[in-house]
Amino acid sequence: MHLKYFRTEAIKTTTLHFQFFTFKNLNSLNQNEIKKTVVIGASSNPSRYAHTAVLQLTGINVPVIALGLKNEMIGAIEILTGFPEIENVHTVTMYVGPKKQPQYYDYILNRLKPKRIIFNPGTENKEFEELATVNNIKVMNYCTLVMISNGIF
Repeated sequence: MHLKYFRTEAIKTTTLHFQFFTFKNLNSLNQNEIKKTVVIGASSNPSRYAHTAVLQLTGINVPVIALGLKNEMIGAIEILTGFPEIENVHTVTMYVGPKKQPQYYDYILNRLKPKRIIFNPGTENKEFEELATVNNIKVMNYCTLVMISNGIF
């Protein structure tokens, strides 16, 4: 449980107001929103973080589309290749380094049109972040796996 307080000052008294909230309460507000997520840089290699992200996202019932270089499988999820048409994308989570991202700019910004892009550690890209922001896409430099484990995805 987290504690948030603020102070209200009157002429001779100070009153402290407390508001209690939990991550569970915050998450329940967003459970009705489907967050279809495209994982770019997906791999069938279990030692890759993108692999773990696909499995963990499916584990919390997030619809996942895996995009990678090879047409393989992660559990029951097929890794798609190329630039497939995908509708109603909420989140793109990047597992491709900045040098290989330019080929995805147009695809993500103009075809997928997500509400947010998560740049996982090592994928941060100032140029792409600025392009996304100009296109009214929320940018997060964060770790998808940490977000999932903390219940804030």
